[in-house]
Amino acid sequence: MLKTAFHRYINNFRGFTREIWILTFITFINRAGTMVLPFLSKYLKEDLHFSYSQVGWIMVFFGSGSIIGSWLGGKLSDKIGFYKIMIFSLFTTGILLFCIQFITSFVGLCIGMFVLMIIADMFRPAMFVSIGAYAKPENRTRALTLVRLAINLGFAAGPALGGLIIMTIGYNGLFWIDGGTCIIAILFFWIKVKEKKKTAYRDKSLPGEILTHSVFKDKPFWIFLFSCMVSGVLFFQIFTTIPLYHKDQFNLTEFKTGLLLTLNGLIIFFMEMPLVSYVERNNISKVKVVALGCFFMAVSLFLMLINTWAGILIIMMLFMTFGEMFAFPFSNSVALSRAPKGHEGRYMAIYTMSFSLAHIFSSKIGMEIIDNFGYQMNWFVMGALGLLGMLAGIWVFRLIKQETKPLWT
Repeated sequence: MLKTAFHRYINNFRGFTREIWILTFITFINRAGTMVLPFLSKYLKEDLHFSYSQVGWIMVFFGSGSIIGSWLGGKLSDKIGFYKIMIFSLFTTGILLFCIQFITSFVGLCIGMFVLMIIADMFRPAMFVSIGAYAKPENRTRALTLVRLAINLGFAAGPALGGLIIMTIGYNGLFWIDGGTCIIAILFFWIKVKEKKKTAYRDKSLPGEILTHSVFKDKPFWIFLFSCMVSGVLFFQIFTTIPLYHKDQFNLTEFKTGLLLTLNGLIIFFMEMPLVSYVERNNISKVKVVALGCFFMAVSLFLMLINTWAGILIIMMLFMTFGEMFAFPFSNSVALSRAPKGHEGRYMAIYTMSFSLAHIFSSKIGMEIIDNFGYQMNWFVMGALGLLGMLAGIWVFRLIKQETKPLWT
């Protein structure tokens, strides 16, 4: 029985192109070195001694840069190609991470984080477009999931190792490792993967201007993006407010916080691909699965209202992890499937911008609520927001039942 289950698990990873495997590998290298983000709020609060409000404002600039970078990355991917954008973004991000550790003033960090995220988040829509270009059409959702597995496997190793680095050599070591892995990853990609030339867009009945404008008239898509943004707001709590809560409420070390994030990454590594395969085999609505993800995330935040037992942090992380597995791989797939050929960058830019907005709202609103009303109110507000995201997903499902596009069902 175990042998059969193992073979079924392995079969989920068959059929991918060489380029998708290389994308997965470089993503793992990069994400394993991503140690700054999980500890950024703690670094700003405990090492640089900024107030909750100042930390929130730095995160606003962080998220604002992410919005602009996401839009630029998508726009330029359609104009000059995803390949060039990926190389420029990740290499330059590595250099900027080396430099930003030497900025310690509030205004300097606001500007520095803003510029860093413009460059860094040009990568995300370009990478999504590259998956669409290099993956076989029938494997697109699984290819997106494979890359997400690399992200989460990297996160499984990165935060725990990052916590140890902080305890031994301090926060500066995180910036050197994060920047170095960005540069190593993209150099490997440049050497091993050849640029796939963009094919001419030949559909005379659907000129670019009409297609671009149609994105803004796609009502179900925009409501769906709201649901995606809500899932992002809730998810980003584990990188912004929750690490601070670990310290303030339960006096957890950075290493123990890293271990909880490692649990998240390991569960996703072993369970997400079988989950995606199950949903696709049974033709389950991807929009309904995303709505279910919002519900699980809402439950995870409501569980944080129990503040007298540290074990609740593990249970909370389990619900958050399953919510993440339901929401993120399928939201990627739905957004990419809506894009007309030749306009994938624009669609994925708008999609990734929703998560950039989520990062702003997650950090700023969360920090302000904590500063004025305490942690308990923040968990209640975030949980209620998750329920709204679930309801938005149900609304989208009902709207798209009236459409003829099968990729939404």
